[in-house]
Amino acid sequence: MGVEKHKILMVSDFFYPNFGGVENHIYYLSQCLIKLGHKVVVMTHAYKNRVGVRYMTGGLKVYYVPWVPFVMQNTLPTFYGTLPIMRTILIREQISLVHGHQAFSTLCHEALMHARTMGYKVVFTDHSLYGFGDIGSIHMNKVLQFTLADVTQAICVSHTSKENTVLRAGLPPEKVYVIPNAVDTAMFKPAQQRLCTDEIVIIVISRLVYRKGADLLVEVIPEVCRLHPNVHFIIGGDGPKRVRLEEMREKHSLQDRVDMLGAVPHAKVQSVLVTGHIFLNSSLTEAFCIAILEAASCGLLTVSTRVGGVPEVLPDDMVVLAEPDPDDMVRAVTKAIYMLPHIDPQAMHIRMKKLYSWHDVAKRTEIVYERALRCSNQELLERLSRYLACGAWAGKLFCLVMILDFLFWRFLQLWQPDEDIEIVPCLQLTRSNRGDETCDLNDNERSDGVHGRKD
Repeated sequence: MGVEKHKILMVSDFFYPNFGGVENHIYYLSQCLIKLGHKVVVMTHAYKNRVGVRYMTGGLKVYYVPWVPFVMQNTLPTFYGTLPIMRTILIREQISLVHGHQAFSTLCHEALMHARTMGYKVVFTDHSLYGFGDIGSIHMNKVLQFTLADVTQAICVSHTSKENTVLRAGLPPEKVYVIPNAVDTAMFKPAQQRLCTDEIVIIVISRLVYRKGADLLVEVIPEVCRLHPNVHFIIGGDGPKRVRLEEMREKHSLQDRVDMLGAVPHAKVQSVLVTGHIFLNSSLTEAFCIAILEAASCGLLTVSTRVGGVPEVLPDDMVVLAEPDPDDMVRAVTKAIYMLPHIDPQAMHIRMKKLYSWHDVAKRTEIVYERALRCSNQELLERLSRYLACGAWAGKLFCLVMILDFLFWRFLQLWQPDEDIEIVPCLQLTRSNRGDETCDLNDNERSDGVHGRKD
C-alpha cells in the first residue's frame, strides 16, 4: 500500500532569490516531495520586484506575499496581519499540512499559529542552535516555546540540534525527529584532474560575521602561512568582518597568499571549491553546516571547529576537528596537510552520494507527515491549556493572543465564507515514485521561471 499523497505548504522568510542553508533545504526538499507525488506550495515574503505567484522547476508554486523584509530578511511581526492571506492560500490550494522552517523566521511563526487556529496539522523544522544566556536568545526561546506549544511534530537537522530545541522549547523529545540536510552531488563534483603543483590551497567560503568565526581566521591564517610556505588561502564571502581580514592581510604582507573573492553566488561555489585541497570552517555555532557537505562532495578534506552538530556530519577520515581556539585550529590544519596524499577526491564524492541524498530526506520527511496527520484534532480549550503552561505571565499572554486569533478567524469566515474562495486547479507536475529516483537537478533546471520564462 503506497503512502497517501499530501498537499503541503512550506513557509519561511528565507527562500529564493536569497541563498543559504535554509533556502536550499526548502527548495530541494520540495522538489523531491513533488517527485514522490505530493503537491508542494511555498509561501515567503516579497523580494524587491518578486511579488505574486511564480512557478519554479517541476511546477513548484511560490507565493511571494506582499510583505517586505524588516531586518535580516525577516518580515516585521504583525501577529494577525498575515491571517487573511494565509487562510486564502490554505483554502485555494486545498492544503492538508503546513511545514514551517527556521526559528528566526517571523513569517514561519505566524503561519504555524494561524494554521493551528484553523485546525491544520503543522510540522516545524529548526535549522539553528541558540544559547540560553544572552537577551536575544532568551527572547527567541520564549517565542519558540509559544509556537511549538501546539506544534504537531518537529524536525531537527542533527541530534545536537534536537537536544537544543527540546531544552529551549520544552518539547517532549518523542515529538522531535532528526533528519539531516543533504547535498546536490550532481552540482558539487570534484575536478576531473587537479593541476600537479606543490601549492596547497585552503578554501574558506562563509559569511564573514562573528558567528562564523571570522575573528578566528584573523589569527589562524598568518600562523598557517608562517608554518607552511606552500599554503595559499582563497576566501569567499562578505560581511562586517571582511575589514578585519583585509587588515590582517596588509599587516602580515600576505597579499600574494590570501585571495579575497568577496560574495560568491551559490551557482559559482563549486567552481571555487574545486580549486582547493582543504576546506576550512571556523564557525562558533552550527546546527549542521551544509557548506561542509558541499566541500566534501567536491573532494576537499575538511578542517572544522568542533561545535554544534558538526561532529555528526562527516566520517572521521573525511574531517579534522578542532576546538574553536586558534592554536588548536592551526594544529588541525597541519594534520590535514599531512593527510592530503591519502585523499581521493573521486572516491570521496562517491561516498557522499551514498551518505547524503535529498530523496532519502524526502522519504523520511514523508514519515513525519504521516504521523502528524494521524494526530487527533483538539478543541481550543485543550490547546489553551498548553499555552497556559508556558509561564505565569507569558502563558496568559499567549492564551490571549490565540483567543484573538481564533475570533479573527471566525470573523473572516463570516466576512468571506470558505465556499466563496475559488479553488485553484491542480497543475503541478508530478512524477512516478521510482526506487532509483534522485532529486539532483542539472544546471538547466535550476533557473527560476514562470511557465518557462527565466527571470
